[in-house]
Amino acid sequence: MIKPQTSSLAYTRQVAALTPQSVAETKFTASEFAGEVLAVCPQVSLLTCEVASGRVNYSGKLIITLVYADEEGKMCRIQKGAEFSHFCDNDNLAPAQTAVCALSCDKTNVRREGSSFVVSAIITAQISVFAPAERTYISACEGAYLKTRSAELCSSITFSGECEVEDDFDADGVEDILLPAASAIVTSAECGTGEINVSGDINLSMLAMRRSSPASMERVIPFRCTVACEDSPAGALPLVNAEVRDMTVNATVDGERGKCRVEFSCTLAVSGSFVLKSEVPLPCDAFSCENRLIATKESETFDCVGERKLFSERISSAAATSAKLDFTCRFLAVALPSAEYEYCRASGAVEGSANAVLIYEQGGEIRSSEIKIPFAVRVGAPDSDEISVSAAVCGVSVKQPVEGQAEGEALLKISVCYMRKTQAEYLSSLEEGDALQPSDGAISVLIPSRGDGLWDAARKLNCPPDELASANPDIKYPLTGKERLLIYRIKTG
Repeated sequence: MIKPQTSSLAYTRQVAALTPQSVAETKFTASEFAGEVLAVCPQVSLLTCEVASGRVNYSGKLIITLVYADEEGKMCRIQKGAEFSHFCDNDNLAPAQTAVCALSCDKTNVRREGSSFVVSAIITAQISVFAPAERTYISACEGAYLKTRSAELCSSITFSGECEVEDDFDADGVEDILLPAASAIVTSAECGTGEINVSGDINLSMLAMRRSSPASMERVIPFRCTVACEDSPAGALPLVNAEVRDMTVNATVDGERGKCRVEFSCTLAVSGSFVLKSEVPLPCDAFSCENRLIATKESETFDCVGERKLFSERISSAAATSAKLDFTCRFLAVALPSAEYEYCRASGAVEGSANAVLIYEQGGEIRSSEIKIPFAVRVGAPDSDEISVSAAVCGVSVKQPVEGQAEGEALLKISVCYMRKTQAEYLSSLEEGDALQPSDGAISVLIPSRGDGLWDAARKLNCPPDELASANPDIKYPLTGKERLLIYRIKTG
């Protein structure tokens, strides 16, 4: 009769990956501004994210900045904020779970309602939900033989934190900053002992008034953030998201020097997860010489960051425009650079477009047009493991070499995390089955398969591994398939 013994280990695993979308709206009345809308800048940030029974609830803050040309043709701006809340249902969700949420604004739309303008924004949430769990495995079994092998057991660890980022610089001839926009890209992230070290760049894009004419300004602000995490081991690679919150850009004009001093500050929110690994000997097979065994196996799969790379590439191609451009258009500035992209597994390339808003003058009026510069950057081999991609755009310029045909250039930064799957399989339970018929022969001979080890041969002969090794001392493992293994049985009674 077999008597199995079990051991248990607590761990955390990801139970859901959700991407819900919601719409947030802000209304601008006629009394607040009148004129043609030239550019819309959405800044979205997370406020709360909580898991309930069968549902995750999240809320955020959306700040909309409009740049418009008034009735006299002067460029002006107006800003409004709104809070929103949304939820996403999933049967695997429960209150004891933890969620990591990152928000992004995918698209904005401006429509007129009577004498007012309504700006609607599509907000996408990337939510990963983690839950505590327990794994049970066979640690010993009286009356049976266990085969163990070293396996990597994993547990997901989440973290979050904030840091302040500040910068200041001079801007010659700038009179005012109409539209600041900022996005963060993580270029390096590594676990230290008890902390997560994250580095990257904040790409600050500004639409400014320089000598009474609109102009583009850009600045790359490096950051380094350290987040405390008690369970962090040195050397592990985390999956990280960085979000710019509570951004302020102040400009002070020095008339005597003819310069503008720009002061930038923001709160950078960092959140993410990593996989904590440990080597543990686990049972992978079992047999008994007296009974058949009914074994239950459990299998676990974790996605871990195997490597992180940063790609920086200057792209240049024909650009698609939302307005009809010709040689009567005088290009003034490019604002709101951003990237729209996805990873194509078949080609191993990140494909998409670098987007921006072109401000130009035509017939004495200030107008705008959306610009899309397509790109395809190879970042991995075809049919490679899954990857996680984030991209940022800066240095966008647009020209018109042929009337009616726009060409665009931009600097594209792509941060890639190459994911690797870690798998573990082990016996979680053993039950005694039917009794085996004892062999009547005094000798059993095994013709093994190529590659069989001692355990495989003993299982086929239904004899203890140590007895098989003693009976065939000259045999070397793994076997070639040409050997003959013998077992002598002593008859009693």
